Amino acid sequence: MGLGKFRAGLLAGSTLMAFSLPAMAGSITGTIVDPATGKPLPATAITIPGTSYTTASGEDGTFTLANVPEGTYMVTAARAGLHTSSTRVTVPKDGSVTVSFEAYTAALEEIVVAANRYQASSLQMNASNTVDVMSAADLEHTAVHNVAEALGLLPGVNVMNTGQSFVGGIDGASRGEGMFTSIRGLNGEYNVNLINGVNVAQGMPYSREVQLSLLPPSGLSTIVVNKTSKADMDGDAIGGTVDFRTPTAFDYNQPLMFSFTASGRLETRAQDYNKSSLGYGLAGEAAGKFGRDNQFGVYVSAYYDIRHYANSEMGAVMESTCCDNAWAFAVANADGSNPSNLDPSKNLETTGFNAGVSSGYTERYGGNVSLDWRPDDTTSAFFRLGYAVAQTEQNSTLSQLVGMNVTYDQIGSTSLYRPNIQYLSTRLWYETNPEYSDLATAQLGGEKKWGNWTISPSAFISWGDNDRPNHIEISTRSTQNNGNGFAYGNSTLATYVNDLPYPLVGSDIIAQLGNVASLPARDRGELTEQYSGQVRGGGKMDVRYDVNAGPLDFIKFGVKYQDSERQVTNRDWYNGNFTDGRTFGSLGIISGNYSSVYPGLYNWSVPVIDQAALFRLYNTYSSPGNLDSCSSLYVNNWNCNTQKGTEAVSAAYVLANLKFNDLEVIPGFRFEHTAIHNTFWVTPHDSDGNELAGHWGYNSTHYNEPLPSIFANYRPNDNSVYRAAIWTSYTRPPFVQLGGGSQTSISNGVTTITEGNPNLKAITAVNYDVSGQWDTGHGGNLMVAGYAKQLSNYIYDNGSTYTNSAVTNSSSVIFHHPTNGGDGQVYGIELSARQKFQDMPAPFDGFGLGANLTRQWTSVNTKAAGLDPNERIQNAPEWMANIEAFYEKDGFTLDLIYHYTGAYVAQYDYLGLGSSWDDLWVRSSQRVDLHAGYDFGYGVRADLSVANLFDDVSYWSHIGKSSLAISDVVETGRTILVSMKYSY
Repeated sequence: MGLGKFRAGLLAGSTLMAFSLPAMAGSITGTIVDPATGKPLPATAITIPGTSYTTASGEDGTFTLANVPEGTYMVTAARAGLHTSSTRVTVPKDGSVTVSFEAYTAALEEIVVAANRYQASSLQMNASNTVDVMSAADLEHTAVHNVAEALGLLPGVNVMNTGQSFVGGIDGASRGEGMFTSIRGLNGEYNVNLINGVNVAQGMPYSREVQLSLLPPSGLSTIVVNKTSKADMDGDAIGGTVDFRTPTAFDYNQPLMFSFTASGRLETRAQDYNKSSLGYGLAGEAAGKFGRDNQFGVYVSAYYDIRHYANSEMGAVMESTCCDNAWAFAVANADGSNPSNLDPSKNLETTGFNAGVSSGYTERYGGNVSLDWRPDDTTSAFFRLGYAVAQTEQNSTLSQLVGMNVTYDQIGSTSLYRPNIQYLSTRLWYETNPEYSDLATAQLGGEKKWGNWTISPSAFISWGDNDRPNHIEISTRSTQNNGNGFAYGNSTLATYVNDLPYPLVGSDIIAQLGNVASLPARDRGELTEQYSGQVRGGGKMDVRYDVNAGPLDFIKFGVKYQDSERQVTNRDWYNGNFTDGRTFGSLGIISGNYSSVYPGLYNWSVPVIDQAALFRLYNTYSSPGNLDSCSSLYVNNWNCNTQKGTEAVSAAYVLANLKFNDLEVIPGFRFEHTAIHNTFWVTPHDSDGNELAGHWGYNSTHYNEPLPSIFANYRPNDNSVYRAAIWTSYTRPPFVQLGGGSQTSISNGVTTITEGNPNLKAITAVNYDVSGQWDTGHGGNLMVAGYAKQLSNYIYDNGSTYTNSAVTNSSSVIFHHPTNGGDGQVYGIELSARQKFQDMPAPFDGFGLGANLTRQWTSVNTKAAGLDPNERIQNAPEWMANIEAFYEKDGFTLDLIYHYTGAYVAQYDYLGLGSSWDDLWVRSSQRVDLHAGYDFGYGVRADLSVANLFDDVSYWSHIGKSSLAISDVVETGRTILVSMKYSY
């Protein structure tokens, strides 16, 4: 049988390591030697990912992959201290084949593309800081909607499917996909998000978060989550730095590559409503190298996908604030307050809730371009461009039942009372939450080496938007009994079925809930337009000098400058009410009905609203004079919710790399200066309380942050590394807290001003990290990490409302403004392990297990009046876990993943009572996902994924840690995704 040769060169530091191997049909063998010394190089892993074919070179440098069937395979070589590299090999029935690939020293400060989990583990091992890496195969083997959900498979990462700064609460959660992430106990605004190393624009209106649901899991090759930050990384990352990597042509061994993927999607909850439940996706990529010595590389990719959804929701938390205040204490004092001997959170009851359906679609498209030039080993230049768009239509139809005129009746002759819900109002509320989001990054850079010097300049720009262009709503309600609805007269509204409230009402009320068309027409429609965006650009220069003298290996220093400009605008128009007695059904906006508002639980019907007809109705009565954003004068209404600002960040750093045999020490220092200038609208009032025409106001804030750090890495052998690090970091306050709009009033000679606070301090942290990682050399690896963070000047996410609002008196002026909180602590342990049972006899050698577990403890003093001085930090569950059973053999893969997230606090003092017992909690959740895939060879692969296999509830929030009486719940069903990919 013919023999082919399999050749590779591996450059390790100044050592060129090469191997050549003959590839015979049925086996691949070879020898790895160091050509500089002629000595063999042992312990280099040779694998065919996704199969049981794996081995390691022996002491004499030889290896054999035996009994390889005919077909096309990706063969991978990996060794500690080297970039993992792969090449495609076709093993013919007979004859010979010649292939080659190259891999270079893994620069310990750099993470490169990881094609599969084994390469990802190797890259984590080689990194000089604590990182988690998601490979391209990890992303393909999930059933997630977007990259935010994919990140939830990593230790220490919590995924939230709603927030407070945009479409928050149950409105956001009812879309049924993850939106934001917290890392190691810190919320999304405490993270830095990068695409190919470029800081992405923060388009959210009231937060520094980035809405990661914008990015699909396609079009990316590797995601790197940095849990620790060295001096050459941005300093405003207390939680972590997430870098989304896209491929380049030089990530592929062949001179020409292309792939095409087609997918189909099914959402089962939408099927329950007989609504559109299907979606599909198309994605393609191509890469090529050309020119002398293949010095030019081009990579392009594009994608499009759309999902349709219809999800069920029950909202009692939603009804507990604002206008309805639908809650009470089950046992109360005469004034309705909580008796001193009862736990208020366990004494709650709901006096109103809604059941509804949230339907719509999300359409995403975008792509990436990478242009590279590598004329020689000392010079490189590149251009990167990425663009992503997500457009969401969300229509929520909410059937409401609200208790009215709640009084209190004495319980016997005791001093205790119970509520008396005298009336029940049946209502319908329809709202839309459309969203247009985009995110783009562009970067031009390069690298040049002169002797011991390496200079790496780059310039970049990013822009992003999160707009809600035409949120519209309309409602109707029963009007009998002076507008209060049906007479009721009971102390409780609901019984509970599987912890969900079901109304204790007669058939007449249920019939009215299902016949809202007969209710009187109420309002003529309300429209809100909100636009928010940021443009960010800048440049940086990194310089490295290789000293190679004694323990000093190299020094590195650099500068970075970035400037950004943002604007947020929110305006509202209300058309008033109908007064002519017409019915809701006569408005011409009902186009059908949902036979069950919440299938399986709330089985009355609700109408389907024709959105186009609703806009025609709204436009019939709209006029510029209906603008009522927040004031009475038109000029104030137009500008009061507008905020503009600029932020310039200048940074410089220096670090050294010291090596003492197997110990590497990296001390560093970074300094960042920030200049923020805000523009906002001031609405004044005269001494009689009359509103006056406003004007623009201005303020500025400056931060100077010194950020020392020291890292140590001990590598006693090629299969283990131990790390320790202490570093400092900070986060700048949200823009709305620094420069929010101003309201000024005068009374009895005292001026009261409510506005943002430019004197807010940056949140700072001293961070500690220790970790160990081990590779078994037999298909397994283990990582253990411990971390601690000491926070100062904490600021929590409060959406558009001022955080920890306080009063400051200055002679005849009173200021109401946000203030910093106090100190906080985060402690945690992360465990991660994966083992393929490759040493077992076939076919059991394809089985394996993987798991990660996070246990963390958090506390913070928010300094908000009445709150516990040891609150849990927002969005930081104490427990998180992922457990995976998998099978990989002969091109077949099967993954069964269990995901668990413990309960966490989402919002402090939700009812505004100046206490902690009424914090809003998100209940612990679990989910099982299934993936199966098969590689047919010849570049063809098929995958099937099922998310939420057992139909678990996707979101459940509740007021009070110990009570589910007042909850918001979203049920989204299963998501089934089928894809077919062809690669050449």
